[in-house]
Amino acid sequence: MHRRQFIAASLSTLSLAPMAAAQESGFQNWIAGFRGRARAAGITERTFNAAFADVRYLPDSIERDRNQAEFVRPLADYMATAVSDTRVSNGREMVRRYANELAQIEARFDVEPHVVVAVWGMESNYGQRRGDTPLISTLATLAYDGRRGRFFEEQLIAALGILQNGDVAPRNMTGSWAGAMGHTQFIPTSYEAYAVDFTGDGRRDIWSDDPSDALASTAAYFRRFGWRKGQPWGVEVRLPRGFDFGQTGRSVTGSPADWARAGVVGTNGQPVPNYGDATLSTPTGAGGPAFLLFRNYDVIGRYNNAEAYIIGVGHLSDRIRGAGPLQTAFPVDERRLRRAERRELQQRLTDAGFSTQGVDGRIGPNSRAAIRAYQRSAGLPPDGHPSLGLLQRLR
Repeated sequence: MHRRQFIAASLSTLSLAPMAAAQESGFQNWIAGFRGRARAAGITERTFNAAFADVRYLPDSIERDRNQAEFVRPLADYMATAVSDTRVSNGREMVRRYANELAQIEARFDVEPHVVVAVWGMESNYGQRRGDTPLISTLATLAYDGRRGRFFEEQLIAALGILQNGDVAPRNMTGSWAGAMGHTQFIPTSYEAYAVDFTGDGRRDIWSDDPSDALASTAAYFRRFGWRKGQPWGVEVRLPRGFDFGQTGRSVTGSPADWARAGVVGTNGQPVPNYGDATLSTPTGAGGPAFLLFRNYDVIGRYNNAEAYIIGVGHLSDRIRGAGPLQTAFPVDERRLRRAERRELQQRLTDAGFSTQGVDGRIGPNSRAAIRAYQRSAGLPPDGHPSLGLLQRLR
């Protein structure tokens, strides 16, 4: 390093030192105040002292929390990773490797092995990425200095309760930078409410190399929110020529027989079996695949409500069970709009006489209705999809 560069770097380090010291001082003051709130929530002094013995402020957690990128990747890219050939083959291997445990889990919770293993694959790549961040440190950091302090303090108290219960030692309580834990990435409050001791060793250990407790806990979670064994999350379907895309969306519900009468059938050309009432979804608009969605779609959504995640888990579970790829590919250039672009789309639609009833960047029923009205006026398929192409057309 040149002398001038060395001096500049040294000065930069010196200028950051008081800032870091002040941050650490504030963090320690926050911990002192939090101690009383933890005690009031039932956390013993012994548990608190053991948990906070090595706690440190983690600026990386704050940086990542404040700079989370919007999900704008094309769904085709996301699915290529989520349901890659490697992830599918590894998932099938995990079903074979843990066949006895998964059979017992299914018998107890009525959730099929391929579904549980798909969540495992999505959340930690079958245990390979469980997270190695000290959980108490990251939760304390985010409770002190994060955007959602109240939420993370609630998670921190729940994490201390887990330690107090003896499920895991403080040194082994690790997870993601945002506080999700173990093979299937439970947050502490969900762990408290739904995790189970499947192995019978007296601990609900979702961190160990043995994934049994984590897989059973995921099945218990799904059962609690109404999983229906034997019902798919969704079924890929064909739409008839000239289909009224105004029938897509969560507000229109019908049985598979009702949909068949409207010309909506499985990719084999036959009516979809009667799995219960369903809604019709075209996640990337008229140019991509279409699905009849059943109640289990919403159960997966309780784990993570992002549409891409739900479809990813659902399709991965189908592939692990032995199904083939989707018959209609997702458009490779169809990325999601950023929040600023969604606001612009709403404003331009409203200015063009198709009011979205507000400009907030959230594409709800009013915005989709406005999009459909505009599409009909322009002679486009009225799929209600907020695409980049639509925004460019309005510009």
